[in-house]
Amino acid sequence: MVVKNEFDVDEMKYSRVEYERRFLVSRNADWRNCVESYFKTYEDKYLTDSRLRLRILTDSDSERRVIKLNKKRESASPYFRTVNRILLSPDEYRLLDRLAGDRLRKTRFYQTYRGRVFSIDVFDGDLEGLVLCETEADELEELMSAEPPPYVTQEVTSDPFFEGGNLCRTSRADLLRKLSTFG
Repeated sequence: MVVKNEFDVDEMKYSRVEYERRFLVSRNADWRNCVESYFKTYEDKYLTDSRLRLRILTDSDSERRVIKLNKKRESASPYFRTVNRILLSPDEYRLLDRLAGDRLRKTRFYQTYRGRVFSIDVFDGDLEGLVLCETEADELEELMSAEPPPYVTQEVTSDPFFEGGNLCRTSRADLLRKLSTFG
């Protein structure tokens, strides 16, 4: 499948099409023995009444921090969307962080399974106990051929409940109610 992009060449270096699938990880799964020791922490703030997300990403091995502002555009498919990003300085982050929004914090671990990288997101706060597994690809056909690791229970790519912009506003009670529908 070819996706046409409405941006010019100069804008493309700040934009990309993200092909992604998302899966729910079994609560009883022993996924931690499968992942690398390296991980990243994500501190996100989804700005109110927008599709904008402030993000601080910190690498576990070097403590290197990347600060950015992202926008995920609407898409006709849950499997791909255009993502725009701007790298920010700490001062720019503090300025934008004053805007109203909802926070989300997670730790991302990595596993290579059958030649494909999967990320395992472990959420904090009211979302404690939620573990999602994701994979990305360069094109839709490659994405759809991905076989998830055995510790996943259900694909949730097309369920908007599991998108960051919704999870940041999800209460503990809502999360537990939703997870109970998966058995």
